[in-house]
Amino acid sequence: MAIVAHNSALALSGEFNLSAPGREIATTMALPGDVHHALLAAGLIPDPYFGENEKVVMWVNETAWSVERRFTASATDIDGFLTLTLSEVDCIATIILNGEEIARTDNSFVRHDFDVTGKVNAGENTLRIDFAVAPDIAKARADAHPFPIPFTYNYQTNGLKGIHMNFIRKAACHAGWDWGICLMPIGVYGTMALRKARLARQDSVQVDQAHGQNSVELSVKTRLFAFAHGEVELEHTIDGQVVTDKLVVQKGENVFTHNITIHNPRIWWPAGQGDQPLYTLSTNLEGEITTRQIGLRQLDWVIEKDEIDHSFKCRINGRDITMMGANWIPADAIPSRVNPSVIRDLLESARAANMNMLRIWGGGQYEPDWFYDLCDELGILIWHDFMFSCMSYPSDRAFLASVETEITQQVRRLSHHASIALWCGDNEVIGSLGWYPETKADPGRYIANYDRLNSLLHRIVEDEDPARRFWPSSPSLGYLDFSDGWHSDTRGDLHYWDVWHSAKSFDAYRSINPRFASEFGFQSFTSMNVIETFAEPKDRNPSSPVMENHQRNNGGNARIIETMNRYFRFPRDFEQMVFLSQIQQGLAIKTAIEYWRSTKPRCMGTLYWQINDIWPVASWSSLDYGGQWKLMHYMARRFYNLVNVVAVPDAENTQIALRAINDTGRPVSIALEVLAVKVSGESRTVFSGNCAVGADAAITVSTIAIPDIAADEFLYFTWKDAQGNVLGANDYFPMPYKAYELAASTISATWTDRDGKPVLTLEASSPAFFATATVDVPGYFSDNAITLLPGRPIELTFIPRHGASVTSEQLAASLKVRHLAETF
Repeated sequence: MAIVAHNSALALSGEFNLSAPGREIATTMALPGDVHHALLAAGLIPDPYFGENEKVVMWVNETAWSVERRFTASATDIDGFLTLTLSEVDCIATIILNGEEIARTDNSFVRHDFDVTGKVNAGENTLRIDFAVAPDIAKARADAHPFPIPFTYNYQTNGLKGIHMNFIRKAACHAGWDWGICLMPIGVYGTMALRKARLARQDSVQVDQAHGQNSVELSVKTRLFAFAHGEVELEHTIDGQVVTDKLVVQKGENVFTHNITIHNPRIWWPAGQGDQPLYTLSTNLEGEITTRQIGLRQLDWVIEKDEIDHSFKCRINGRDITMMGANWIPADAIPSRVNPSVIRDLLESARAANMNMLRIWGGGQYEPDWFYDLCDELGILIWHDFMFSCMSYPSDRAFLASVETEITQQVRRLSHHASIALWCGDNEVIGSLGWYPETKADPGRYIANYDRLNSLLHRIVEDEDPARRFWPSSPSLGYLDFSDGWHSDTRGDLHYWDVWHSAKSFDAYRSINPRFASEFGFQSFTSMNVIETFAEPKDRNPSSPVMENHQRNNGGNARIIETMNRYFRFPRDFEQMVFLSQIQQGLAIKTAIEYWRSTKPRCMGTLYWQINDIWPVASWSSLDYGGQWKLMHYMARRFYNLVNVVAVPDAENTQIALRAINDTGRPVSIALEVLAVKVSGESRTVFSGNCAVGADAAITVSTIAIPDIAADEFLYFTWKDAQGNVLGANDYFPMPYKAYELAASTISATWTDRDGKPVLTLEASSPAFFATATVDVPGYFSDNAITLLPGRPIELTFIPRHGASVTSEQLAASLKVRHLAETF
C-alpha cells in the first residue's frame, strides 16, 4: 500500500547492525535490504555471480543472522495508537522491540501490522530482528508432515543440497531453478515504519469499476482497522471530485464503500492499442494518505464453447485482443539490487518489443507497488500467478491460514491496477502430480491435497476481486480439470516444451495449435560481454566448470550445441558460438510465434519463456541479466509487429503460405512484395500485390510452391501501408542455413545524427544474414539481427537506456558489426 505519511509515520529504514554470533561476524546493513548485499559491501564474501562462488557463499543461508538498530521517537511520534508495519520479512524471524518479543513471522509474502501501542518509548528505542535458518526450518516441517510432500530440486550444481521450499513461504527460485542461482537471501524489503493513528489506520483501498455509456462508476472500498470505538473522517479525491465522510468505527476491521462517477472517462488500453490515461485517487484518513493510479478499462476473459472446443481470449473494452509477451521472473537474485529504475528499464524494453502482457511466474514473488504502477503507465497487462510452482504444498490448517492471509492481502493490494488481467492459482502444480514417485504412487491423496489449497485461492479471488477471472493453474484446461494441460491444444492455456526438452525440430511448433501459449522457450548463451563478467578467458568454453555452473538445466549447453549442428555449420570459436546460439534461440521462438499468431483467432496469446534473467546465466531469456537486448529481443520486436506478414509452410513442405496478420482494431491495406533471392545476391519477384486485412484478423495473401524456389534461393518480403510507408520485412529459408553457401559479405557502416538521435546506416556487398550491430554504450538499436540485401541500405536508430545521452562519435568508437557467414 503506497503510504504518504503526514505526521503519522516514523520511518524505521536505515542502517542496522548485522551480526552472526555463531560466526563472530559483525558489520552494518541497510534495510530494506538483504544480508548478501551487506556482506558484499563489507568485503566479507566474494561476488556470488563470479565463477563458482555460489558454492563459496552457501554458508550465508546456513547461518542465523540478527539485525538491530536504535531509533529515537518523540512524545509526538507516540501520541496515539501505534502500528509497526513490516512488509516482506524474508523469511522466518522473531521481532523484538525494546527487549520484548512482539511477533514471529514465517511468510515473506505477508505484510505485518503489529500493534505496539505502549511499547515505544519517548526517546531511544531498539528494534531487533532475529532470522532463523530457513532451510533447517523447512526440513524440520517436511520431516514432521504426516505424509511425504516431494519438492523440486531445481539447480544442477554439484555439492548443493535441496531445500524444501514448499514448506516455507518465500520465492521458490531463491533456492535455485533451472536458470537461477541458489542464494536463499535473508532480509526485509518494502515498508518499515511506525505508523501513528488517532483512532484507526488504513489497511487497504480497493476500486471496482462499472462502465456505462459515457461514464464509469467507481466503487471505492476502504478497510480501516480501528483500535477502539469512535468516529473518524475519511476523504477520497479523484478527477477533481472530493468525497468526505464522517464514519463510526468499531474496534477491529471496518469496511466502507463510497461511489464516485467519472463522466466522459478517458479509457485505458494495453500497449499498442491506445493510450494509458491514469486517474489519481487519493485517500486521506486523518493525515494518513494512500494514493492509487486508476486506469479505466473493461477486461473479460472469454472462455466459451466454440467449433474447436473452448476459446481462451482476453476481451478489453469490447475488443478481443491478442496477448503478446513473455514470462517474468525476479529481476535479481540479490534483492537489494532491484529498484524502480532497474524495473523501468526492463519493462520499457518489453514495451519496445511490442509486448502487451507479462506473466508473473509462480516460483518468484509478488512485486512492489511501483512495479504495477509502471505496468499501468506502460500499458503492460499482467497474468499473475500466485506463488506456488512445480511441486505440491501442505494443506494443514496452519499453512492454509498463512496462505489465506497472504492471498487476501495481495489481492486487496493489487486489484485496483488496470494492468492486473488474471489471477492464476499456480505454475505447473497440477502437472507436477505426475512427476514424483510419491505423487504418482498415491494420486488420490495428492489431488485432494492440491484441491484444498487451490479451492482456497479460488474462493479468496471470488470474495475479494469478483470482477477478475481466476484460472486454477498454468497450464490448465479449466475449472476442476486435473488432466494434462501440456498436450491438449483445443482449450485452456498450454505449456509446450518438446522443442527444448525433447530436442524436437523447430518445425514441431507448427504441429500444435494452442488457444493460448503461456509458456515455451529455447535457450541461448548469455552475451559475450556478460560472460566476461563471470568467466576468465580460460573458462570461456561451454564445457568448463564455470560455464556449466552458469547453466542450470541438465544438458543445456549440449542441447544448444546439438541444435546448432542441426541448423548451422559449426562456429569457428567460442565467441561465434555465443552469437550463433542467440540466432538460433530467436529462430526457434520466431517459428512458434509467427505460426501461432497466423492461426488467429484460434490462438489469442503467446507468452514465451522468459523475458529477463535473475543473474548472468545461459537461459531462455531475451534480455541479458542487466537488461541488455539479446538477439531474440530484436526478433521479438519484429514477430510481435502488430501488422505482420509471415511465411507458413504446409505439413508436407510443398508450399508456403504468406499470411498477413492485423492485430489493430481497424482494417489495414498492405502492399506485399515477395522476392526469391539467391544467396549470391540476384533476386526475382515472385509475388507483388495489394490486399486488405480486416481488424483483428489473419488471412492468406499468397501461396508459393516450394519447388519453384531454387536450391540457392530464399524468400525475402516487405510490406507497406497505403501511404507507401514500410511496415516490416521478413524472410524464409526452405532449408537449414548450413545447406547454403553463404557469401563472405562486406558490410559498410556510417553514422549520422538526425533530430538529435544517432543513426547507423548498414549496407552489404552481398546478402548478409542476422547482421548485428553492437556498441559498448547501454542501449539498443531500432532493429538488429537483420537481413541485408545488396543495394538496400538499412538505417538503424540507436536508443540509449537509463535515460543517457550519447553522440554518434561516441558510438562509432566501439561499433562492431557481425553476420552469420562470419561464424563459419
